[in-house]
Amino acid sequence: MGRGRLEAFSDGVIAILITIMVLELKVPHEPTLAALVDLGPVLCSYLLSFVFLGIYWNSHHHMLHVTRRVNGRILWANLHLLFWLSLVPFVTAWMGETIVAPVPTAMYGVVLLLAAVAYTILQATIIADQGGDSILRRAIGRDVKGKVSLAC
Repeated sequence: MGRGRLEAFSDGVIAILITIMVLELKVPHEPTLAALVDLGPVLCSYLLSFVFLGIYWNSHHHMLHVTRRVNGRILWANLHLLFWLSLVPFVTAWMGETIVAPVPTAMYGVVLLLAAVAYTILQATIIADQGGDSILRRAIGRDVKGKVSLAC
C-alpha cells in the first residue's frame, strides 16, 4: 500500500487536534490588557503544544516522504503515535487552567514522553520494513540527538 492515505489521515488528525486546542481558548470578558495577562498560563500552554504538534507534523511528513510503502504494522504504529498526540489538547487545557499545577504538568510530560516513544516505534517499524539501506535509515544515521532527547 502507498503512503498517501496514511499521510492524509495523519495530517487530518493533527489539524483537528490544533483546532480543538484553539477552540479551548476563551476570549477575555474584559477589553483590557490585564484580562489578557490573566490568560497567560493558558496561552503559554497553547503555544507550547502548538509548537510540539507542529514539530511532530513536520517530522512525520519528512519521515513518510522517504517511506516507499506502508504495511499493517506501520499503520498500527502510526495509530499508536496519533493516540498519544490526541491527548495533547486535554493535557494542554488541564495544565493551562490549573496554572501549571504539579499533577497536570506531570501528565503533560507523560503524554509528551509517550508520544516520543510512539514516534520512535513508528520510525523503527518503517526502517524494519524498508531495510537497513533505506533512505530513512541513512537520514537518521545513529540518531544520537533522538536518543538523547528521548532519554531527557
